[in-house]
Amino acid sequence: MSFKEALDSGKFVVTAEVGPPKGTDIAEMLHHIDLLKGKIDAANITDNQSAVMRINSLSVCKLAMEKGLEPILQMTCRDRNRIGLQSDLLGASILGIHNVLCMTGDHVSAGDHKEAKPVYDIESVQLLRIVDSLNNGKDMMGNDLKGATQFYQGAVVTPEANPVEPQLIKFEKKANVGANFFQTQAIYDIDKFKGFMTTARKYPVKVLAGFVVLKSAGMANFLNKFVPGINVPQELIDELKAAGKEKALDTGMNITARHIKQLKDENVCDGVHIMAIGMEDKVPAIMERAGIL
Repeated sequence: MSFKEALDSGKFVVTAEVGPPKGTDIAEMLHHIDLLKGKIDAANITDNQSAVMRINSLSVCKLAMEKGLEPILQMTCRDRNRIGLQSDLLGASILGIHNVLCMTGDHVSAGDHKEAKPVYDIESVQLLRIVDSLNNGKDMMGNDLKGATQFYQGAVVTPEANPVEPQLIKFEKKANVGANFFQTQAIYDIDKFKGFMTTARKYPVKVLAGFVVLKSAGMANFLNKFVPGINVPQELIDELKAAGKEKALDTGMNITARHIKQLKDENVCDGVHIMAIGMEDKVPAIMERAGIL
């Protein structure tokens, strides 16, 4: 089944991420693609993640397809204006790439080219509206296309933001302009996520809960301090501390697997998005521990 078909079927779907490298040596990236294909339903190909310059998402999506892994094209509004975004979307379509995740994108101040000029000609809600227009045979100005696209479009949401109300407002806007699925920012408080899902279930969209795999108590504290919208509960930090440095990563994998199993067993959402951040080889093991592989 395709990614869309899997979600439509009611299957508990699993996606992960493939990060293009900074440079032309793609051996490790191709190895990660080989590890993930046949195990997950689709892979996000990140778009200059954290505003760090890397190989573009479009070319890596094509490589993933050639190796048998269905890609989700991440597209941010930071680096291209509306002409460039639409042009890249048409290019993706003719290459057979049909999943797209629409994002505003981290500011360049977070990355490695801090003097770059951020574009932000439009933002994520407008990009979703553009994709919907292209699917209906028009560009964003209403001009006819010679052939429409067939994108399955997604968006992101941060369920643990504090306050969460602005996220809920934007979630509604994204759902109303054509988002078919959502992948969330990392969640660690399952009860809080269930509260978010009470609102999300009012809309005809699919929701995949996001998980960043914790490597250590230090990483958890860093996320709490520096990443807005992420809140690792103290009991999880204590669990990582108790494991010690040698077993911290294994414990982090167990935490992720435990949460995934709970979401699946309790039918809380439609699937999960595992963000291993350089540890893509750990994703199959996490899935096995969660009982979904």
